[in-house]
Amino acid sequence: MGKKVTFKLDSKLENLLSEKLPQSPLKLKYETEVKKKMMEKFGYKNVMQVPKIVAIAVNRGIGEANENPAALEKTIQEFILITRQKPAVARAKKSIASFRVREGAPIGVRVTLRGNRMYTFFEKLINTALPRIRDFKGLSPNSFDGRGNYTFGIKEQLIFPEIEYDMVDKVRGFDVTIITTAKTDEEAKALLEFMGFPFRKN
Repeated sequence: MGKKVTFKLDSKLENLLSEKLPQSPLKLKYETEVKKKMMEKFGYKNVMQVPKIVAIAVNRGIGEANENPAALEKTIQEFILITRQKPAVARAKKSIASFRVREGAPIGVRVTLRGNRMYTFFEKLINTALPRIRDFKGLSPNSFDGRGNYTFGIKEQLIFPEIEYDMVDKVRGFDVTIITTAKTDEEAKALLEFMGFPFRKN
């Protein structure tokens, strides 16, 4: 089995996890503006048919975590600062000799955000983090999965204001998946656009 990696969160991180977030205005925007626009665009007969965002998953693979426990610790700290939620540690289900990975070894972390934390993260992503990317012109509109979900990569954690340069031991990216109830990618794209998501113009 892989080495058990344990460490204690400092009081700042513990406080962040227990702190109640203010209500995100994006939830209100969805209820008062986005639903109406979606009904007009797609002709839903019932407001309950309007798609919504139900979760946002944030995950990072850490191939070096078994040999370098500090990489796992740093990632957990960064994810708490960015998402305000403690991530789950993903572990290898079996040993892979060619990658020097043993069964049970930590290989990544994942956070699944719902409710107000989800809206708060989404708001910070579109209003603060993505605009800090140099020469940012929007994200690809072609990264939907055919089932109304959208995945994209963040190349570096430093675009989030909570991550200060002197805190970072190594520039690391992560993947973000926005999970919706949309039946088609067209509906999902319209939903995200109405919510303010910046797609690149083709």
